[in-house]
Amino acid sequence: MMHPFAARAAAGQAHLRIMETTDIHVNVEPYDYYADRPNDTFGLARTASIIRAIRAEATNSVLVDNGDIIQGNPLGDFVAYERGLKRGDVHPVIRAMNTLGYEASTLGNHEFNYGLEFLSNALAGAAFPFVSANLVNGTTLAADPAKDRTFVPPWRIVERTLRDGAGAERRIRLGFIGFVPPQIMVWDAKNLSGNVQTRDIVAAARAHVPVMREAGADLVVALCHSGIDGSPASDGMENAALHLAGVPGIDVVLSGHQHLVFPGPDFKDVPGADVAKGTLQGKPAVMAGFWGSHLGLVDLLLEEDGGTWRILSHTSEARPIYRRADGKIQALVESQPAVSESVKADHEATLAYVRRPVGTSAAPLHSYFALVADDPSVQIVSIAQTWYVTEMLKGSKWEGLPVLSAAAPFKAGGRGGPDYYTDVPAGPIAIKNVADLYLYPNTVRAVEVTGATVREWLERSAGQFNRIEPGKADQPLVDPTFPSYNFDVIDGVTYRIDLTQPARYDKDGKLVAPDAHRIVDLAHAGRPIDPDARFVVATNNYRAGGGGNFPGVTEKAVIFVGPDTNRDVLVRYIVSVGTINPSADANWSFVPVPGASVVFETGPKGRAYAASVKGVTITEAGDGQNGFARYRIAF
Repeated sequence: MMHPFAARAAAGQAHLRIMETTDIHVNVEPYDYYADRPNDTFGLARTASIIRAIRAEATNSVLVDNGDIIQGNPLGDFVAYERGLKRGDVHPVIRAMNTLGYEASTLGNHEFNYGLEFLSNALAGAAFPFVSANLVNGTTLAADPAKDRTFVPPWRIVERTLRDGAGAERRIRLGFIGFVPPQIMVWDAKNLSGNVQTRDIVAAARAHVPVMREAGADLVVALCHSGIDGSPASDGMENAALHLAGVPGIDVVLSGHQHLVFPGPDFKDVPGADVAKGTLQGKPAVMAGFWGSHLGLVDLLLEEDGGTWRILSHTSEARPIYRRADGKIQALVESQPAVSESVKADHEATLAYVRRPVGTSAAPLHSYFALVADDPSVQIVSIAQTWYVTEMLKGSKWEGLPVLSAAAPFKAGGRGGPDYYTDVPAGPIAIKNVADLYLYPNTVRAVEVTGATVREWLERSAGQFNRIEPGKADQPLVDPTFPSYNFDVIDGVTYRIDLTQPARYDKDGKLVAPDAHRIVDLAHAGRPIDPDARFVVATNNYRAGGGGNFPGVTEKAVIFVGPDTNRDVLVRYIVSVGTINPSADANWSFVPVPGASVVFETGPKGRAYAASVKGVTITEAGDGQNGFARYRIAF
């Protein structure tokens, strides 16, 4: 459908459509490798159909990407760990993107998961440039950020011909500048420390944008792999898109990283974000979901006056590739054959890779109730981590210290939808099942902490739950804004959670209720935990590096840096024992709240497992929203 700006444009005016993809995470085909079946809710091959339609109806358009491209599903892992990627090879997702004619892309935080050499080889295969203004080579930052020696060019200017409303051709110089969350230095310290450095997003923009203007950029578009956060601006802010929009000289902000949609209800309460107009601090902006679920569109009505372009009007939207009706998914577009064909051989090789058996499970592995009770899918990860770290510490000064394990549910519904759960029946375990249990290529680390820190670690995790009042029925239990990957369960201790207490820490890890304590009856080996006792906790590089802002869990506490990914350790453990029996041991539970009941949502397929959940009685409570099922816990 033709945009109104196309009809309104007069002589000297032009309609420009900026198209954005973001957080593709190697999802080219609409296929769920973990479930081993097609899925209509994602896939760049589907997004490509909207791109094609936009180009057909718009006189002037450009396509850009906003990062998190090469990691995120088994296809990415297959290339990184099985096939390899040497210089001259073209990464499958890059090959797919090359068929679509991208103008530019930036780097996302997950680009660094496989190391800088792998990343450099992947970028070399792209037919389009990458830009990032706040990622600097080496360990020294220049006095002037505009003079930093960046890992990739900080920005680029392309000259394009626009056809105005009268059919005349007019030249415009489009500037694209990129940004990555500074937290990559924590999240991927193993790969980045000593090699690169990051700057604050807004500080980098304030230095580079004036230089872009001086270089002749008529329009500056920020490719910001960073989300939208209404908190006051702070140095090193992870989600800085809102504050980036306030930098003079930036005209358009394309955001991502949060796997959300803007404009849309996700941001309705964020000051400075106008979800009706699609603006951040008055600047047109968009966030296009994740995995190709949406195409971001910023439409600009431009006018040239005396060689200077200005924006007369603008609209923003995130156009979906599917819709949900009556609890069912309906695809709105089909895949583009050229995109699918570009990855066909790699797709088929990945299917063979993920179907490879590595062992047997004597019981089902599922995560439908991982947010409300001890869970088998989290339990097996902790068992494997404890096994591995105990072996690795033999002969060290830490041998003999109690080894605990911290693990969180990764697939727990939420934004992923009612099918986004681990669900592996008893029987053969394949690599696809292991990848399903542990989505990310994190590496194993171990930290030495005190019993007091163990308690605070669990208090931080317990922030996932809403405060519950005695005597009140059907109160919502889980805070939907709390990321499931920050709900760490610590195995090796027993504890209960008192829901009548306020959360000691908020969803970002900030201490908000210093006098509150939800964690009660914390014990080790059957005895109350000694605050001064020393423990080793097996975890991953993200958490041990400070990810999630868990109190006392920092790089300083790290005593062991494993060479293996947590996923590889899980495979190795399953191979070593042959048959696993991943029954949850109910080492944590809730303190009963007199006269109260709580409700939560999970996938409808969880019905088959509800009666087997240990430590709590779960009953059905009707249909939830968007295809989820509703369940109740009565105390």
